[in-house]
Amino acid sequence: MTVSDSPEFLQIARPHEITPELRGQLVDCWTAVINAGGAVIAPGIPLPPVSVRDVGPAAERLIDGLDPERGRLLVATIDGTLAGWLLVRRDPHPLIAHWGVVNHVQTHPRFRRQGIGTALMTRVREIAAEDLKLEQLQLSARGGLGLEHFYRSLGWTEVGRWPGALRVAPGDDRDDILMCLSL
Repeated sequence: MTVSDSPEFLQIARPHEITPELRGQLVDCWTAVINAGGAVIAPGIPLPPVSVRDVGPAAERLIDGLDPERGRLLVATIDGTLAGWLLVRRDPHPLIAHWGVVNHVQTHPRFRRQGIGTALMTRVREIAAEDLKLEQLQLSARGGLGLEHFYRSLGWTEVGRWPGALRVAPGDDRDDILMCLSL
């Protein structure tokens, strides 16, 4: 990735801040990532292959749930086109309100291997510490894809695994890898 290709970031905290065009790009990205084998299947989305019709309702729930006190949708664009996105949120329960959770980390397949994932994870760290005043982040990653190596290279620590917790397909159970990052 060259300096001219560096992503621009958009931080969305409220549902009305997302345009119909960006909403469509978000659903398109999520659909493409799932169909490319990405580990970002949310409740209500079937196993691949999926269509935008399958992913759209989950995206609407995610967008409708945005609240500036609870989290942010972080979008990376290149030349105005969505290249990747993630969600960072905090739980309002007072015992864990100092922790945040990163979900749905994804790079559109046409922008893979250009540093988008690294840029998103670097920027979310800043947002979590500065804007949300969080002290730690956590995420879970699907085993068998090498994702733990990617996150580890960015300073995350594996804190546990749930062996075989994720059933990708009949006979294909994967570990759910739990990771955290101190801010």
